[in-house]
Amino acid sequence: MKQTSQTAAATDGQDALDDRIRRFATIWSRAIFPATATSMTRPEFEQHLLPLARELNEALHARPFTAQPAHGVGAALVRAHCTDPDALSRTLGVVDAYLVLYCGDPEQSTEEHRARCARLQHALAAGFAQALRERTLAEQEAIARSSLLARSEALQAMHATEARFRAVFEGAAIGIGIADLEGNVLEVNDTLTQMFGGLENHVRGRKVTDWAHPEDRPQVWELYRELVNGEREHYRVEKPFYRNDGTALWTNLTVSLLRDADGQPQYQLALLEDTTERRLLNLRLRYEATHDALTGLPNRTLFFERLEKAVGAGNGARFGLCYLDLDGFKTINDSLGHATGDRLLVEVADRLQSCATAPGEMVARLGGDEFVALTTGPDTQREVDELAARILGALATPICVDGREFTVRGSIGIVEGPAGERTGAEVLRSADITMYRAKSAGGNRYERADPEADARVITRHGLTNALPAALERGEFFIEYQPLVHLGDGSVHGAEALVRWCHPQHGVLGPDRFIPLAERTGLIVPLGRWVLEEAVRQARFWQKRHSDGGPLRINVNLSPAQLQHPGLVTDTVEVLERSGLEPGALCLEVTESALIGADEDLLKPLRQLAEMGVDIALDDFGTGYSNLANLRRLPVSVLKLDRSFTQGMQRHPADPVDLKIVEGIVSLAHSLELAVTVEGVETGAQAEQLREIGCDTAQGWYYARPGAPDRIHTLVLADAV
Repeated sequence: MKQTSQTAAATDGQDALDDRIRRFATIWSRAIFPATATSMTRPEFEQHLLPLARELNEALHARPFTAQPAHGVGAALVRAHCTDPDALSRTLGVVDAYLVLYCGDPEQSTEEHRARCARLQHALAAGFAQALRERTLAEQEAIARSSLLARSEALQAMHATEARFRAVFEGAAIGIGIADLEGNVLEVNDTLTQMFGGLENHVRGRKVTDWAHPEDRPQVWELYRELVNGEREHYRVEKPFYRNDGTALWTNLTVSLLRDADGQPQYQLALLEDTTERRLLNLRLRYEATHDALTGLPNRTLFFERLEKAVGAGNGARFGLCYLDLDGFKTINDSLGHATGDRLLVEVADRLQSCATAPGEMVARLGGDEFVALTTGPDTQREVDELAARILGALATPICVDGREFTVRGSIGIVEGPAGERTGAEVLRSADITMYRAKSAGGNRYERADPEADARVITRHGLTNALPAALERGEFFIEYQPLVHLGDGSVHGAEALVRWCHPQHGVLGPDRFIPLAERTGLIVPLGRWVLEEAVRQARFWQKRHSDGGPLRINVNLSPAQLQHPGLVTDTVEVLERSGLEPGALCLEVTESALIGADEDLLKPLRQLAEMGVDIALDDFGTGYSNLANLRRLPVSVLKLDRSFTQGMQRHPADPVDLKIVEGIVSLAHSLELAVTVEGVETGAQAEQLREIGCDTAQGWYYARPGAPDRIHTLVLADAV
C-alpha cells in the first residue's frame, strides 16, 4: 500500500509539472507570436514551443548543471522563423519572469535558480545570435550563387539568342533587311539579295527611299515617315520594287521599329515576302474569272462590275446599255451542232467588239447567245442608238462558218439614263425585258425601255410566282353574274367569275391572272376549285329556292382544262359529291378553243353532254369559225359576243347589227341551240334582243357580278 501511494504521488507530481510547463509555453507563445514570420497559427506555434519549454525545464534542474540546451533552444527559435530581435527580447523576458516561477524546484534555493536562469538566458541568446548569423551568411551565399548563376544563364541565353537570330536571319525563306533611321541599309540576308538579283552591293548600302515605285500606294511613304519618327511600331503593305534588271518584284512588306534599352527608336527591320508569281497567277485567274472562255470578251461578272460603277457615278454622268439576243440561234445549235454554234458566236463576238471601240464603251457576253454593250459619257442619249445601229449593221453581213453562210439577226433592248437613279440589276432587268419586247415585235430591231411596259412585265412575273401560294392561302373567291330569261325577266342562273384578292394589288379580274395560270399549268387545279365552289353554291341555291325550279350555274373551261385527261372524272366526282344534277351545270368553252378541234379534244365534251351537262360556246362570233361546224360540236348554248350587240345600245339601233344577230339566233334555233347574249346594258337593248328571240342574257343592266347573296336577293324579287 505504501508503494502504491508513492507511485500515485509521483504520477500526480509529474502531471502537475507537465501542466506548469504547458502554461509556461502558452505564456511564451503569446509573448512572441506577434513578432514571428511563421505560417503556423498561434495554437500550432504553442505546440511547437512546448518541447523547447521542456528542454529549458530539464536544463534548469540538471545535475550537473549545463546551459548548453538553452543554446539549442535559441537556434530552434531561428529555425521557426522567429528572427525578429523583438522575438529574442520577449523570449528572454518570459524566461526571466516565468521559468523559475512555473518550473522551479522547491528543494533548491532561490539564488541558485536565479543563477541557473541567467546562464540559460545567456546561452539562449548566444544560440539565437549564432543561428541568426549562420542563417544570414547562408542567405547571402545563396544570393551570391543565384546572382552568378543568373548572370551565367543570361550570358548563355544572349549567346543562344544571337545564334538563333543569326540562324533565322541567314536561313529565312523571306528577305530580311536592317536599316538605320536615316534609311541606310546596314545588313541584308541572302534571300533578300537573291530577290533583288543576287548582287549584294546593289542592295547593301543603298537608301530605303531609293526603292520608290510608281505603283506605290500614297499611304506607303506616309506610314514609313510615321515609323522612323517613332509614331508607330510597325506597318504592313503590298509594295512593288524594281530589280537590278528592271523587272518588277512584288512583295508583302512588313517594317518594324527597333528601339534601344531606353526605348528610343534605333533601327528599322524589314521583312519581304516575294509574291510576284502569286500575283501573276492571281491576275491570270482574275482574267479567266472575268472573261468568257469561248469569245475572250468580258463575262457577266466583269460587265456587272463596270455596270455598277457606271450607274453609280454622280456629277451628271449618263450611261447607255444595249442588250442583244440573237434571233433563232437555238435552231442553229439544234440542227448543226454546238461546235458550229460556238464558231458562229466567236465571229459575232469579233464583230460586236469592232462596234464598241470608243472610250467608255465595252462589249461583254452574258452567256449563250446573249451579249451586252455599254457606253458612258455625257451624250449617251444619241450614242446608244448609234451603237445599237452599228451592231445590227455589223450582223447584217452574212457570216461564213465551215463553208456555210449564215444570216444573223438580233433583237436589242436599250436602257439609257442618268447615273445614280437605278441599280445595275434593275438596269439589266429592264434591258432584258425590252429586248424581249423587240423580239416579240419581229426581231432584227432595237427598242428603248418603257417604264410602264417594264412595270407590267414585272407585275405579271410577280403574279405568276405568287399564283401557287395564292391558291393554297385561299386568296381566290367567286363572284356571280345572273343569267336572266328574256321572256319573263326571271333569274335563270348565274355565271361563276373567279377573282383574286391579291395582298398588294387588291382584287384582280380573270384577265389579269387566267392567262398566267394557263401558261404555268395552275389553271387545272384552279379550275377544279372554281368548279367545286360554283357547284356547291348552286346546290345551296337549289335547296333554298326549291319552289322556283333549279338554278343553273355556268363555269368557264380554259383550253388547258379541255386537254386535261381528268376533266370528265373530276366533273362527275364534283357533281356526285355535291348532289347537283348534271342538267344544272353548264360548262362554257370559248369558240377559239374549238376551232379546228379534232375528235380527241371533243370526246370529253361529248361525254359530259351525254351525261346531261350543257356545253356553251362562249364568245361566239369572234373566232371566225365555220358556221357549218356547229353541227359537229357537242354544244347546246351559243353565247353571243357583246361586240354584236353594242350597236343596239343606240337609238335607233344599228340595222346591220340587228340583221346579224337575228340571223345568228335563227341559225342557232334551227340547230336546237339556246342563245345567251353578253353585255346587255340598257333596257332598249334587252327589249330588242327579246323581240329577236334570244333566250337569256346577262349584263350590267341586270346586275354586276357580286356575292352569292346577290343572286338570292334577285330570286326573291322574282318570286314577289
